[in-house]
Amino acid sequence: MEDSLDKLYKNQGLIYKYILYFVTVGCIVFFFPRGGKFKYEFQKGKPWQYENLYAPFDFSIRKGEEEISREQQSLREKQIPYYTYDTAVVAEVSQNFREDFQVLLDSQQLTERQKRRLSRIGEDILLELYRNGILQNTSGREVPEFLYLVRNNEASRVRTDALYSLSEVDSLVRDILKSRRAGDYYSIFQDVFFNAVRPNVTYDAELSEKELADELSKISTTRGNVDEGKLIIARGEVVEAENLNILNSLKAEFESELWSANNQYLILFGYTILVALVLMMLFLFLKKYRPAIYRNNIKVTFIFFNVLLMVFLTTLVVKYDEAYVFVVPLCILPLILKTFFDARLGLFVHVLTVLILGFVVPNSFEYIFLQIIAGIVTILTVSELYKRANLFISVGQITLIYIVGYFAFHIIHEGNLDDMNFFTFGFFLLNGMITLFAQPLIYIYEKIFGMVSDVSLLELSDTNSRLLKELSNKAPGTFHHSLQVANLAEAAANAVGANAMLTRVGALYHDIGKMNNPTYFTENQVTNVNPHDDIEPRESAEIIINHVIEGIEMAQRNNIPDRVIDFIRTHHGTTRVYYFYKKEMERNPETDEVAFTYPGPIPFSKETAILMMADSVEAASKSLVNPTYPVIEEFVEKIVNGQMKSNQFLNANITFKEIEMVKKVLKQKLTNIYHLRVEYPE
Repeated sequence: MEDSLDKLYKNQGLIYKYILYFVTVGCIVFFFPRGGKFKYEFQKGKPWQYENLYAPFDFSIRKGEEEISREQQSLREKQIPYYTYDTAVVAEVSQNFREDFQVLLDSQQLTERQKRRLSRIGEDILLELYRNGILQNTSGREVPEFLYLVRNNEASRVRTDALYSLSEVDSLVRDILKSRRAGDYYSIFQDVFFNAVRPNVTYDAELSEKELADELSKISTTRGNVDEGKLIIARGEVVEAENLNILNSLKAEFESELWSANNQYLILFGYTILVALVLMMLFLFLKKYRPAIYRNNIKVTFIFFNVLLMVFLTTLVVKYDEAYVFVVPLCILPLILKTFFDARLGLFVHVLTVLILGFVVPNSFEYIFLQIIAGIVTILTVSELYKRANLFISVGQITLIYIVGYFAFHIIHEGNLDDMNFFTFGFFLLNGMITLFAQPLIYIYEKIFGMVSDVSLLELSDTNSRLLKELSNKAPGTFHHSLQVANLAEAAANAVGANAMLTRVGALYHDIGKMNNPTYFTENQVTNVNPHDDIEPRESAEIIINHVIEGIEMAQRNNIPDRVIDFIRTHHGTTRVYYFYKKEMERNPETDEVAFTYPGPIPFSKETAILMMADSVEAASKSLVNPTYPVIEEFVEKIVNGQMKSNQFLNANITFKEIEMVKKVLKQKLTNIYHLRVEYPE
C-alpha cells in the first residue's frame, strides 16, 4: 500500500497531464456539432477531383438560402393585410349622430317635412360612410390595393379605395347633399358629422402576421428530386451553381442520414481519435523541444486552456451563424503564447488548433489557409508588446492579410467581383478590434496563472520601484553594480537573440539579498574598515553565500515573478567563494569545499547563463589596474572559460558560438567603460 502511494506521489505530475489530456479531448469532441462528415471536399469554381459521382440514394434538391429568401420576400410583398370592421363604433356613431342632429334641427327654423327629409339624408350619408367603413389613419404603413375586411368573423376581399378616410368625409357630404339638392344645408351637416364620425376599420397586425407565417411555412425547402444512380458530376467538371446546389443537397442528406442512432457513437469515436492525435502531437512537441514547459503543469494547463477556449468560441459562433466565423479572434492564441513562451511554440499550437477547427467550420480549406497565414503574420510581426504602437501595427497587418486572402478566394470561386460581400470585410475589422483585447487578457492571465510578460518586465525594470529604490538606499554600490551588469547582460542577450528585457530585469534584481548585510560586500564599503577581518573565513563565506537565499526570500515576499527569481538562484551556480576558501585552506588544508560552494542550481536558460558571465566579469573588472584592451580580453576569456570548465553551463541552452559572441560583447563594453581619457592640464 505504501509503495503504491509512493508511486502515486512521484508520478502525480504525469497523472495530472493524463487527466488534462483526456478532459480536453472530451470537451473538444463535446463542442463539435452533431453530424457526420461528407467524404468529398468541393468548392465553387474548382474542378471535381474525384471519380464520376452517382447518386447513392434518392434525395431532394434543397433550395439555397438566397432562393428561399427571395420567395419569402415575394410573399411579403404580395401579402394582402387583414383589417377589422368594428360594428360597435358604427352603432355608437349612429346613436350620437341621431341625438346631436335632432337637437341641431330643432334649433333651426325648419318645417317638420324638412326635418324628416334632412334626417333621411343624414342616415343615407352614414350608411354610405360605413358601408365598407372608415379606415383609420395609416401613416407609416403602405396601403395595398386590396385588403381583407373582417366583419362578424367573416373576411371579404375589398378594394382599398372602397373604404373612406376621415379626410374624404367632407367631400362625400358635399356630393350627396348636392345630388339631393340640399346643398344649402351643408353647414348643418358639416358641424354634426365633424363631431360624430369616427374611423371603424383598423389594421389587424396579429391576424396579418399569423396568415403571413402560415404562408411562409408552406414554402418548400426543396425543388425536384435526384434518383438513385443518376450522374451528379463527372471527373474534371467545374463545380458551378447548378451542380453545386445538388452537391450541397447530397452532403446535407448524407450527413443527416449518417448521424443516426446506430452510427453516432462510431462517428464520435472517429472524432475522438483525430482530436486525440492532434493533442498528442502537442504533448510530444512539448516533451521533446520544450521540456521545461512540459514539466510545469501550470504552463501546460495554460496552453491547453487557450486551445480549448478558441475551439469553444469558434464552435459557439458556428452554431449561432457560420457567417460570423471570422469574427473569432483566433490570432490572439499565437500572440499570447509568443508573449509568454516563444514564437515556435505559438505557431505550432496555432496550427494544431486550426486543424481541429477544420472539422467544425464551413469551407475548411479556405478557413485553414487564411488562419495559418494570419498566424504566421502574427508570429512575424508581434514583438515588444510593451510598446503600445506595436500591437496596433500588428493587428492592422493581420486584418489586411485576412482581407487580401478573402478577396483572392472570392476571385477564384466567382471569377468576378460582382457578388463581392463587402460586409464580410467588416467581420475582419471587428476581428482586429477584438484582437486588441490581447493586452488586458495578458494581464488577466498573469494574475491567474502567475505568468510574466514583457509589459510586467518593463514595470519591474523601473529603478524607482520600491525594491530597487530600497536597494539603492541600503546598498548603493550593489545597486550601481546591478545597473552595470544589466547593461552588459542586455547587450549580450541582444547579440545572441535571447530575451533582452528578461535578462535586464534579472540582472537588476540578482543581488537584492545583499541589502541585509551591505557592508560585507566590497562595493558597499566606503572606508578602509572591512568587517570580514574580524570573523573567520568560513563565517565570511556563509554571509556571502546567504545573499542568494536571502535574495530569493526577499523577492518572494515582494511578489517578484519566478522567472526573475531564477536569476537570483542561478547567478553564482555552484561556484566557490574562492577568496575565503583559499584563506581557509592556508589555515586548514583539509577544509571541506562544500561549505564554500554556492548551493546552485546552475543556469538552466540562455538568459541566466548570460547573467552569470556578465555578473562575474563586471565584479572582477573592478580589480583591474591597467584595463587596456589586451588585458580586458585575457581577463574575460579567463573568467568565462573557468565557468565553462566548472560545467556551469551544462543545463543552459546556449551554444559555444553564442558564448563566444557574449564574450565579444563583454570585451567591447568593458573597453568602452575603461577607455583611456586625455589628461587635461590643471
